[in-house]
Amino acid sequence: MLGHLYERALGGERCWIRHEDGELRPLPTHRWLGAGAAERGCASAEGSSSGDVGTGDEDAASDEDFDEAVAQMCSGPTIELGCGPGRLVARLVQRGIPALGIDRSVTAIRLAGRGGAPAILGDVFEPLPGMGRWQTVLLVDGNVGLGGDPLRILGRAAELLSRGGRCVVEFDAQTIGVCSRWVRLESARDVGPWFRWASVGVDSAAMLAAQVGLTLIGVRMLGGRVIANLAAL
Repeated sequence: MLGHLYERALGGERCWIRHEDGELRPLPTHRWLGAGAAERGCASAEGSSSGDVGTGDEDAASDEDFDEAVAQMCSGPTIELGCGPGRLVARLVQRGIPALGIDRSVTAIRLAGRGGAPAILGDVFEPLPGMGRWQTVLLVDGNVGLGGDPLRILGRAAELLSRGGRCVVEFDAQTIGVCSRWVRLESARDVGPWFRWASVGVDSAAMLAAQVGLTLIGVRMLGGRVIANLAAL
């Protein structure tokens, strides 16, 4: 995500994501903030309320199950690209797994630090620590569509992995193929800039993986969400 509205959304302001065809969806900030949002002070933005970042008990339980399942897929040193507030990185660190997040958002990195997640501010395509030595690379919450170019971000994941490592990738359960389009963030009082993003269906996983030197070795459905494991064999 890009722009000032992403920063404000992480602070608690209710935002939506609009696609170029007019489709408008709530930004799932509650999911990114995780169960510890209140403790990390994430609902303090001007004009926000606890309902802006909250979610129903059933959805929260589903998100918790998803996070737990993803964490169990990670082994060895793990890096998350586009970590946001770092809920998964923090979960891994609590289990004794060396983990690091990277994100372009100042607010996300600040919240990650508060939540116990080591994270660095930067672009995922810039030089990163441990190139070629990570055992697991995480790409969840739609980040396989970063910049509208899934091949580029998966290629970066492949560069980061050690031989035998795995990229744990969330694909869009509702998408067939790759749909790259312009999107922007909106709030009740502001509109952000347009930027490219892609929705990527799991039917494309094997083809995309092969193009960057990875191999699809498994797919798992998790409460309506879908995760694929791509191995650097």
